[in-house]
Amino acid sequence: MTQTSSPPVPETPSEKGVIVAAFYKFIHLSDPVAVQHDLQKACESAGILGTILIAHEGINGTVCALREGICALMAHFADSPYFFDIQPKYSFAKEPAFYRMKVRLKREVVTMGQPDIDPKNSVGTYVSAKDWNALISASDTLVIDTRNRYEVAIGTFENAVDPETASFRDFPAWIETYMADLPEKKRPKNIAMFCTGGIRCEKATSYLRSRGYENVFHLEGGILKYLETMPAEDSAWRGECFVFDQRVSVKHGLAPGAYDQCHACRTPLTLADKQRASFEHGVSCLHCIDAHDDDDRARFRERQKQIRLSKERGQTHIGKAARR
Repeated sequence: MTQTSSPPVPETPSEKGVIVAAFYKFIHLSDPVAVQHDLQKACESAGILGTILIAHEGINGTVCALREGICALMAHFADSPYFFDIQPKYSFAKEPAFYRMKVRLKREVVTMGQPDIDPKNSVGTYVSAKDWNALISASDTLVIDTRNRYEVAIGTFENAVDPETASFRDFPAWIETYMADLPEKKRPKNIAMFCTGGIRCEKATSYLRSRGYENVFHLEGGILKYLETMPAEDSAWRGECFVFDQRVSVKHGLAPGAYDQCHACRTPLTLADKQRASFEHGVSCLHCIDAHDDDDRARFRERQKQIRLSKERGQTHIGKAARR
């Protein structure tokens, strides 16, 4: 994918005052600490909330703000020798999608645990949203969802294989086992992979290329770009897409989805899930009711109490910060 100048910040729909911007770029940063400091200052000055990860290999973030705040951040990127051509994906929300701003230093901006993999050197072939359906519907294409099991559970593409991984770090071991176990007559001509915004597939396709696989493809812009541009009537997507902010999920047109989230284990929940006896807001759900003891639940209840009291005082409680 050829990087160009960043796209303009869109106007905000009148009924939705907050812009959510998701972005990443693999680029060598010689001084991540300096980048972290400058970005934290710029975001706080612009009234931006969200999480940005910085590592020697680049940047990965999702933030939200009023339009003028996002414009200020994009102006900061435009003046940067590293991020002037960053390609954010924009969506909208009625309320802030995050509760605080944090720029974090990490070893990797997306953790795979494979230090020799460098997406700047080699990745798969990008496939645009308009060409994606044809690729994944071909009988000789293996379609792989590179996301984690709780993300896949609420939505994925037709015929996609779910690795059922708990974290992206598990993906290399899974793909090695899966491909080794495939009978020779079922070896695919093409391997097509996808993820939420594209960053995990940068590493996943780079990993497969390093292992000798040639016909490796990934969805350009990820699921978010697909849902933004593909009409629902022509879509091969089924369900909703999990996002790492307070919206929990989005659907076609990047409209907010129907899922909530268990704030004890972060698993997406339907309305029916919340009607179960196992659900207690911020304390437990059907997925984690047996994973915590009474002491844990007492601690979670106290956290929820402090969140409620902070909200009543018009303050932000740090316990509600979104995790990526």
